[in-house]
Amino acid sequence: MASKRQRTVDAGSSFYGSPGSSYMYNPSPYGYVSQPPPPPPFPVVRLRGLPFDCTEADVAEFFHGLDIVDVLFVHKGGKFSGEGFCVLGYPLQVDFALQRNRQNIGRRYVEVFRSKRQEYYKAIANEVSDARGGSPRRSAPRAKSYDEGKDSAEHTGVLRLRGLPFSANKDDIMEFFKDFVLSEDSIHIVMNSEGRPSGEAYVEFENAEDSKAAMAKDRMTLGSRYIELFPSSHGEMEDAITRGR
Repeated sequence: MASKRQRTVDAGSSFYGSPGSSYMYNPSPYGYVSQPPPPPPFPVVRLRGLPFDCTEADVAEFFHGLDIVDVLFVHKGGKFSGEGFCVLGYPLQVDFALQRNRQNIGRRYVEVFRSKRQEYYKAIANEVSDARGGSPRRSAPRAKSYDEGKDSAEHTGVLRLRGLPFSANKDDIMEFFKDFVLSEDSIHIVMNSEGRPSGEAYVEFENAEDSKAAMAKDRMTLGSRYIELFPSSHGEMEDAITRGR
């Protein structure tokens, strides 16, 4: 997803209809020049009222049948705000996405609004700045139960990763944990019921000490996304892999 997100940020990209060769025109024989048609709008919607345990896979299921390019969750003070952005594959799909307004994810209904390229870019910049400690909001303490739960969890050598870009592969995860000895066989990317990446993965480390040390990477960035890490187990990992088959 990081590469896809970068493509959406590149001002010169024609993926969403920036003027290119298809907009070339010929001078009019009547002595004036016709104007090229405007580029289509950037296909992004804003979501409000998302469950606080919402995942990218939940958003993809909410917009089932549409082409999802990116899902960005918005955080405030280091906590998920319940808001997010979803970039779609084509401008026409925005109207279809708006038809899901006030439908449910879990027990909560989600509001869907039209958004703009600039709003999405600003949200990305804020998330990256917060993840790198560049914003004073980042100094806000996390909920005690959140951190204490991770600190007190027993380590078995397995970590669960959440918030991965949909385009992330095993090489990306190995680079993320480059200070540890990993093989491709020790990385398991979880798929959803449609066989697509769910945004989660499990990593088997050589021992429990390594997995505990790797928790130092919690909420560090992979591309422009920060990744959450959770102590896990082989049983949980096997269940998740089986569900995705």
